[in-house]
Amino acid sequence: MVDLASLPADRGAAKKRKRVGRGIGSGYHKTAGRGHKGQKSRSGGSIHPWFEGGQMPLQRRVPKRGFTNIFRREFAIVNVHQLNCFEDGSVVDAAALQKQGVVNQGETRVKLLGSGILNRKLTIRVAACSATAAEKVKQAGGSVEEEA
Repeated sequence: MVDLASLPADRGAAKKRKRVGRGIGSGYHKTAGRGHKGQKSRSGGSIHPWFEGGQMPLQRRVPKRGFTNIFRREFAIVNVHQLNCFEDGSVVDAAALQKQGVVNQGETRVKLLGSGILNRKLTIRVAACSATAAEKVKQAGGSVEEEA
């Protein structure tokens, strides 16, 4: 009976590993197939994949433009219609918004924008608020407190 376990391997399928630097009789003695001298003959003598043979590398050829403003104030954006998930009379701040999943964890600076309709009377404490959003919250009977 023939099954997968008893099938012999094809000729040349099981190739022996080349053992280099193991004496004259092996055929890979002395330089061990690395040739004479040069960077690639040395131990640890590999070049990084972005090396371009001494040519000015791409990351140094392309122009550097613009700058990153490290003093920029980032806000998590929340629209007025997203606040309808809260109960009437509740206080909405960054922690409450995180708990409800409206903003991501760790986002403490929230800006309220005026897209949509608010159907709840809420007290909202945010870092910034647009004039439209403040007006819609006041129309719904709530109030907005901007934190410093």
